[in-house]
Amino acid sequence: MKSVLQTDNDTTTIIIRLIVGVIFLSEGVQKFILPLERGAGRFEKIGFYYPEFFSSLVGSFEIVCGTLVIIGLLTRLAVIPLIYIMLIALSTTKYKLFMATGFWNLLHESRTDWAMLLSSIFLLIKGGGKWSIDKNINETSIN
Repeated sequence: MKSVLQTDNDTTTIIIRLIVGVIFLSEGVQKFILPLERGAGRFEKIGFYYPEFFSSLVGSFEIVCGTLVIIGLLTRLAVIPLIYIMLIALSTTKYKLFMATGFWNLLHESRTDWAMLLSSIFLLIKGGGKWSIDKNINETSIN
């Protein structure tokens, strides 16, 4: 468990944590409060079987993991489902766009997806940074 919590003293990692955490938390909440636009309705439009189940599952993971990322608790573990969500989002929502409009339009339309994916991978590699609960737990266990 120690290696999962291990991080460095970087004070700027909190910026990436806040970006990733707040966006995922917000998107997760929206899946429940705007089900037709962001939740089951969107999942059905994309072609998911059992859209109510999957939108609730994804929304729950986004809320829980987004919150964990914001506070910096189990940061590395919390971003794993978020990375998976982004990979699925890219493959299910952008493939048709790529086929219809080409590579450059795909890059333009998926810029937020790529930013979230790469920021989440950054946190998987780096950890929560100086101002995280992970750092405090890790330092307490060392002392």
